[in-house]
Amino acid sequence: MAPYYAVKPDNALKRAEELIALGQEGPALQALNEVILSKRSRNNPLTLMEPMMLKYVELCVNLRQGKMVKEGLHQYRNIAQNTSVNSIETVITKLLQLSEQKVAEARAKADQIAVDVDDLEASETPESVMLSTVSGEQSKDRTDRAVVTPWLKFLWEVYRTVLDILRNNARLETLYHQVTNKALQFCLVYSRKTEFRRLCEILRNHFQNVSKYSHQPHSINLNDPDTLQQYLEVRFNQLNAAAELELWQEAFKSVEDIYNLLTSSKRPPKLEMLANYYHHLTKIFMVSEDYLFHSTAWNKYSNLARSIQKNISEEDHSRMASIVLLSALAIPIITTTKTRPGYLEADEYRIQKHTRLSNLMGLAAPPTRTGLLKEALNKNILSRVRPEIRDLYNILEVQFHPLSICKKINPIMTKLAEDKEMSLYVRPLHQVILTRLLQQLSQVYTTVKLEFVLQLASFPAPFSYDAATIEKFIMNGCKRGELNIRIDHASQSLTFETDLFAAPKGTVTEGSQLQSSPSDLMRTQLSRLAVNLNAALQMIDPTVATDAQEQKQRAVKDALANMQKEHRAALERKNVIEHRKELIETEVARLEKLATEEKAQAAAKKAEAERKRQQEELRRREEERRKRLEEEIQRDQAKRIAEEISAKTGLQLKPEEVEKSDVKALLDLKVNRLQTEQKEMSDRLKQIYKRLDHTERAFRKEEIPLLEKDYERQQKQDRAFYDAAVKAELANAKETHTHNMKVKARLARMFADFETHRDKLNAANIDALNAKKKAAQAAIEKEKQERIAQWKAKREELAAIREREEQERLAKEEAERKAKEDAERRTAELAKEKEERERQRRELDERARKQMEREAEIEAKMEARRSQAAAPPAASRPGGAYVPPALRARQGGGEMPPPSPRAGGGDSWRSGPPRSSSGGGAYVPPALRNRQGAAPGGPTGSGDGPDDRRPFRSSGSGFGNRSTGDREPGQWRR
Repeated sequence: MAPYYAVKPDNALKRAEELIALGQEGPALQALNEVILSKRSRNNPLTLMEPMMLKYVELCVNLRQGKMVKEGLHQYRNIAQNTSVNSIETVITKLLQLSEQKVAEARAKADQIAVDVDDLEASETPESVMLSTVSGEQSKDRTDRAVVTPWLKFLWEVYRTVLDILRNNARLETLYHQVTNKALQFCLVYSRKTEFRRLCEILRNHFQNVSKYSHQPHSINLNDPDTLQQYLEVRFNQLNAAAELELWQEAFKSVEDIYNLLTSSKRPPKLEMLANYYHHLTKIFMVSEDYLFHSTAWNKYSNLARSIQKNISEEDHSRMASIVLLSALAIPIITTTKTRPGYLEADEYRIQKHTRLSNLMGLAAPPTRTGLLKEALNKNILSRVRPEIRDLYNILEVQFHPLSICKKINPIMTKLAEDKEMSLYVRPLHQVILTRLLQQLSQVYTTVKLEFVLQLASFPAPFSYDAATIEKFIMNGCKRGELNIRIDHASQSLTFETDLFAAPKGTVTEGSQLQSSPSDLMRTQLSRLAVNLNAALQMIDPTVATDAQEQKQRAVKDALANMQKEHRAALERKNVIEHRKELIETEVARLEKLATEEKAQAAAKKAEAERKRQQEELRRREEERRKRLEEEIQRDQAKRIAEEISAKTGLQLKPEEVEKSDVKALLDLKVNRLQTEQKEMSDRLKQIYKRLDHTERAFRKEEIPLLEKDYERQQKQDRAFYDAAVKAELANAKETHTHNMKVKARLARMFADFETHRDKLNAANIDALNAKKKAAQAAIEKEKQERIAQWKAKREELAAIREREEQERLAKEEAERKAKEDAERRTAELAKEKEERERQRRELDERARKQMEREAEIEAKMEARRSQAAAPPAASRPGGAYVPPALRARQGGGEMPPPSPRAGGGDSWRSGPPRSSSGGGAYVPPALRNRQGAAPGGPTGSGDGPDDRRPFRSSGSGFGNRSTGDREPGQWRR
């Protein structure tokens, strides 16, 4: 049953406030929860529900009841979302404020606990030392976990609950995005990386469900530009938080979400948002060591930054241009990352990856290192970059100096390492430098010593390369096809081999070249020969050039003349081809449909056959498993029984005998073996008993003379020991007596002084004892008087209590006596009434007996009278005469003759109204009325009506109910 305040919400709120005032917040919260979750609450006005919800939220926060908050907010959203969205915003805002306030108070409390130290010098207590040995946490961390962490968990649960309540509702969309930003800020402030990942997943699921619930009322409309703009702002905040928390995987997922929103948005994004987008992409690609797209993102970001900030300073302009050019130069030609080498990646996967990243960058095709450098040069970036970066570009991409490239670049690398932003590019630049060094050496040398290459590739200490690293780098370049070098470990040399028929590589042709490679010469040999022969032919015969020009003009004229004709022919051919393609596609579709149907039928048949086979296989396996299980059980039992036989009887059974034997045979063998052993043991025990009995008798017979000799020897030893003991005791007693007499003589000299001192002590003790006796006697007398007074007061009190109890007892006895008298009186009255009823019953029974006797007498007289009269024929018998029931059945179906009237029968007991001629109305005893049934000629009362006679006895008193008011005296009622 619902509580009495469930009908009126204001009563519930008042009751909750009363419980809160008494300090019972739990019952108050339970009372509000019952009212809010009840079905009646949907009919309550919001003016009453909103204060209740605010108090409910406050109690839930104080008690950290996240589940109850969720239930209450879901119920309140269903109530208020169609009438007042502002009320929902008020309640949720209150909830978030209280939760954040509790977290702030918990942090302040934790800081206060950390500060409140009794002894500043004793920074390390024994407890803290012991905790530090078993835990890596500091005391501050443990305090935070005990004080702050519960409130952080509750605040995170509140954020999740609120986001779940506000999702996919257009009316609550603004509040949803505000709470999302607060949740992101919560993860950022408290460095909650795990919760940030979960929050990103929750937001991603909510966005995916937008289209799923688009048919519902108040659903999110993604075609609205304002809605998409809000989602974009939230995703950018999510991207910023992920970058600040260094969660680069979540940052990349956020970038993908932003790209999807940008592609679906009809409104162009703001330049500031795009700049932020590309700026975070630069960080993501730098962490993932994808320098190609990192440089592309920097290029995009610099263009947008210059468009946004028109009055950018020259220093910022130079810094940005330097980073753009440096990122492009740092793109490695041969990768040596820790991931799997590029040659193992499938081309399809690499193409898909580059295409996906290019789409995120807004590019139609994947970028290249050469393209990025050309784009940077086209924008005249070289004039704005720092001098050392310009020199670096010239050394890597323009100049050709393999023997001094590293020496020239080392000072530049040192300056770049000092800059925080540009130091990130030092390591990839070393890979580019090493690649250029090997490429330039391959154009000059055929074979070089490995030691010589190590001298040329000398870098500062953090970035120095050893022989193993350079060898690994060369192997990666050779596997990718960028280098063609063979290492000879015997001679410690590098051989630059040339494949005359190798395909050209773009990375090889990048940078400066001193001369063409043999493969380039082989590849361009015919084209160079044709160019030279054409030049020689034109020098020998100048008309060749004129004829070629004329042929070209004639070809142009013919082309112009036949252009329309060829165009129409091409259109006709195109139509024919399209028609054929349609026919072919139709036929192919039909064939595919047939093939699909056939495949489906074949698959269905195969599936059915497979299903039957699996069922049969399953049944067979189950049968085999059951049999195998039974056999294993039997083997285990047989093995166990065999082990018991071996342990108890010592009979060793062979394994093949155990496997061949069944359990029953082994049990019989075990029982027989045990019985045999028991019988053998009994026989053996009997033999042992006899042998021991004879042995014991022989021992006793032989030891009788020995015992007598031993007894005599023992007597002699005991006598000698007794004599020696008596002598020793006498000597000790004499010596002790002599010593005691000497001590007595020595102490006798001081006996007088002892008695004097004893008398003095006795006198002093007697005086002190008498004083203590007097004090004790006085104290006893005082205590005696006090106890007497207490006893008297207690006696008076007991007397008063006894008197009161006596009065109560007397009153109780008087009440019991009166009750007993009343009961006796009632019993007497009841007995008297019972006697009176018995007397009346006896009188009534006597009356009934007399009445029955009179009736029996009357019936006997009538029977006698009828027996004396002659029986006349049935036709001449007058109707209406009384016929006994026994005679009615004998008469058959004729009418009964009426009795002859008696003379002067007016005062007879039969006097009454005249009977009908049909004989109806005659008296019939009650016991015989039901037996007559519907016999013809029976009594029917009046001629054509029902019999209105009633039984004589109609009451429980045993006699008829007679009435004298409607009949003559002496007339019996029928």
